[in-house]
Amino acid sequence: MKCPYCQHPDSRVGDTRIRGNVIWRRRECLECGRRFSTQERLAQMRLFVTKKDGRREPFDRDKVVAGITKACEKRPVSRRAIEEIADEVEWEVRSDLAEEVPASRIGTLVMERLRDLDSVAYVRFASVYKEFRDAASFVKEVEGLNHSSRRVAAGTRQSTTLFDQEETQS
Repeated sequence: MKCPYCQHPDSRVGDTRIRGNVIWRRRECLECGRRFSTQERLAQMRLFVTKKDGRREPFDRDKVVAGITKACEKRPVSRRAIEEIADEVEWEVRSDLAEEVPASRIGTLVMERLRDLDSVAYVRFASVYKEFRDAASFVKEVEGLNHSSRRVAAGTRQSTTLFDQEETQS
């Protein structure tokens, strides 16, 4: 691995960590002594996503992360939780061993995980993914969420009612 600072071709690995399907290595250049990090991912077969209009484009994990991040904006959801959802979705679509996956499958997998993680992020993602045309379809989705009893990943019970009745005020 070339040093990004001095371009020396040799470095020493000081620490290795595995997170999901990514290997992170902390390295030190044997020439200049500066430290840098690298990450390794398994090279996988090319996977294509089929869009609603029939277009095909290469699967892009970063687009999945960006969509989840947008839905989780200003919510108490960690970057790590977002990355884990993206890892799980990518693993699941790749484990099908198909060269092509419909965009709707990816959206459904993301929504399933967001429903368990954060109901507001779920509704935000669903509103874009399902292309709600009016308030009635939005309310219908929220009511469906209200009737499900889900748990967040940490094991604590999440409020399943987005529009709780206001607490009685005295």
